[in-house]
Amino acid sequence: MVARSGPWSSLPVRRVQAREAPGSSDEDDGAGADWHRDVPAVRQVLEQGWDLTAVTVLVGDNGAGKSTLVEGVAAAFGLGVEGGTTASTHRTHATESAFAREISLVRGAGAPRRGFFLRAETMHGHYTYLDGIGSGGLHAMSHGESFLELVGTRMLHPGLYVLDEPESALSFTGCLALLEHLHGLVQQDSQVILSTHSPLLAALPGATIYEVGPWGLRQAAWEDLELVVGWRGFLDAPERYLRHVLGA
Repeated sequence: MVARSGPWSSLPVRRVQAREAPGSSDEDDGAGADWHRDVPAVRQVLEQGWDLTAVTVLVGDNGAGKSTLVEGVAAAFGLGVEGGTTASTHRTHATESAFAREISLVRGAGAPRRGFFLRAETMHGHYTYLDGIGSGGLHAMSHGESFLELVGTRMLHPGLYVLDEPESALSFTGCLALLEHLHGLVQQDSQVILSTHSPLLAALPGATIYEVGPWGLRQAAWEDLELVVGWRGFLDAPERYLRHVLGA
């Protein structure tokens, strides 16, 4: 059973919106600047709000604001900003914006409060944190194996699961395994928010897909995504792209 949306939503987060009295951006938590307000997608969310569904996927070029959005939602929900659950206390070098302090999350009635944030760029540090609390062993695995082990052991129960570019560690078959697991979570009343450069992961069944760019956020069908069109064109005729890029 998929978590309900709409007025009777049971989603952990059914809407993201600006706080009436946002937290100060002057707090020095390592990121304190308000640069995030210059990112069109982030500014759109602050000005218009953002309604989420059981599966929300963000795609777009580097620097478009995908990670800022998912990181902010995860932090506002109480998940470890460098990865983990609401109980994770791991913290190294703060790089996140003040976006999380400027938003509030509208929750569904009776929605689960557990969750997990898989932030690909900081997972190595999170593994070390888990070692320190006696729940480790992931450093002994390959990059991809550790990601799938983390997903298989930390993403089990109904809750909010936020993933930022998890494909960075995964092969094609690894991405298929992750997609299968995420789909199973959604069928058991979980919510998934995913930032990705992978057309495979963007095809997660039932996803509401947003293309992120200079225009802000725009909803799009999978087959119309620039990501999908680009990969399809390259796989059909790689020589055209290589000739353009390499000047050959």
